[in-house]
Amino acid sequence: MNIEYFGNVKLTVTTKKEALTIIEKRIKQKQKTQIFFLNAHCFNVAQKDTLYRNILNKADLVLNDGIGVEIGSKLFKIKLKENMNGTDFTPEVLKFARDKNLRVFLFGSYPGVAEKAAEKLKKQIPNLKIVGYLHGYFDNLNSVIELINKSNSDLLIVALGVPLQEKWIASNLDKLNVKVAIGVGAFLDFASQRVKRAPLWVRKIKMEWVYRLMLEPKRLWKRYLIGNVVFFYHIFKFYGSSPKVVLAPVMKVC
Repeated sequence: MNIEYFGNVKLTVTTKKEALTIIEKRIKQKQKTQIFFLNAHCFNVAQKDTLYRNILNKADLVLNDGIGVEIGSKLFKIKLKENMNGTDFTPEVLKFARDKNLRVFLFGSYPGVAEKAAEKLKKQIPNLKIVGYLHGYFDNLNSVIELINKSNSDLLIVALGVPLQEKWIASNLDKLNVKVAIGVGAFLDFASQRVKRAPLWVRKIKMEWVYRLMLEPKRLWKRYLIGNVVFFYHIFKFYGSSPKVVLAPVMKVC
């Protein structure tokens, strides 16, 4: 596993297998772990939101997600090992949790979504221990912390959207008894089937973003149509003006 810099944002260059090995090692060493994902939209938000960018740069794993980061990485001479798309990697983490007898809490999205996702995931991953769930529309932060801690969860799946989920995890992880917290974006929406995911062939040709845009044009048109232009504007700005930042030395991580 290597740490590179995608413009001004840290990026963990790894594979699903390597990442799971690192998670297991950190759990054994009793090190709390924050896992986030970096896609084109995340990078755009990080350029405007310094706090969010700093949280990414302090996280334990920041995984590449999507075709935009893949293209940008070629400009930055970063050799990615595989696409670490959160919607595909999170189920692998849940299977790991099942195999290691870890307890899982689902937190976020609309009322009823986490509960439905729990039902579906238990069927897809037999013997997975989902010990609690809560939607993301809460009034009392202390009650949320108390509920998660009472569940004795090891793994916390947080689906509050970017950058709220990353800020929530960074602000509250010290108060939580969980070992691993992951910001998963729309994963619970997909897992609950509230939102239909693109067919496999669409994902294979790396056009899932087009499918999502077609499903939710009013909500996503700015993110994908305008956002993609803004993303490449930032990429070329870094590429042309700040090679020292872009081509930061690679740090080897065991």
